[in-house]
Amino acid sequence: MAISPHLAGVRAKVGSDLLMLPSVCGFVFDSAGRALMARHGDVGLWAAPGGGVDPDERPEDALVRELQEELRIDVAPRGLIGVYGGPEFRTVYPNGHQCAYVIAVYACVIEAGTPTPDGEEITDARWATETEITGLTTTAWMPLVLPDAFAWWRRQGV
Repeated sequence: MAISPHLAGVRAKVGSDLLMLPSVCGFVFDSAGRALMARHGDVGLWAAPGGGVDPDERPEDALVRELQEELRIDVAPRGLIGVYGGPEFRTVYPNGHQCAYVIAVYACVIEAGTPTPDGEEITDARWATETEITGLTTTAWMPLVLPDAFAWWRRQGV
């Protein structure tokens, strides 16, 4: 898993101790109302794509950057679905690093590119309906966010 220089510096000081980190996630919808799901290489679980917010970075800019880095797509955020946190958003990575995330979740559409996993952070990607996503092995937080994301999409009809 790639780690930002800022976070690498923090980890050098605190080791694997629990960090609370700001992050973003993009529910990228296609014209059929399916969401783009990504298999995360570090844990092998499916989730909507996203990542960390760097110091002085606006959340929407972090979202655009992360999806470009991980999936080689340019996205346009269409709206904020919600901001989430809690015990389901806590992760212990294979290297022992503990993180508790607060995730700003956005609805997005692709402006350019075809989803192509980077092979490191994201190992697979697929379009899926809400029902199909419930059949995937997902992160613990996906079941909490999934209904809100699809409800937002149905209301907006973007």
